[in-house]
Amino acid sequence: METIPLTWYIALSTVLFFLGAAGVLLRKNIVIMLMSVELMLNAVNINLLAFSYYLDDMRGQIFAIFTITVAAAEVAVALGILIALIKRRNTVDIDQIDTMKG
Repeated sequence: METIPLTWYIALSTVLFFLGAAGVLLRKNIVIMLMSVELMLNAVNINLLAFSYYLDDMRGQIFAIFTITVAAAEVAVALGILIALIKRRNTVDIDQIDTMKG
C-alpha cells in the first residue's frame, strides 16, 4: 500500500490556512469570520497529524486533540456571545458592531 506524500498534506494545509486567513481579513460578516478561524485551526491540525504520522511520534496527535478541544470550547463561547449580540443589534456586519466603544 502506497502512502500519500507529506508534501500533499502540507499543500492542503497551506491552501486551507490561506483561505481561512482571507476569510478573516476580507469578510465583514462575523459568523463567516468565526468559521474562517476554525478553518485555520483545522489546517494546523492537518499539519500536526501529518508530521506526527511521518515522524512516527504521538505528540503531534495528542496536541491535535487538545487543539480540537480548545477550538470546540472557543466555538461554544463565541457562538453564545454572537447570538446575543446579533439579537441585540440585528446585524452581523463587523463594522456596525461597536458595543465596546467608549
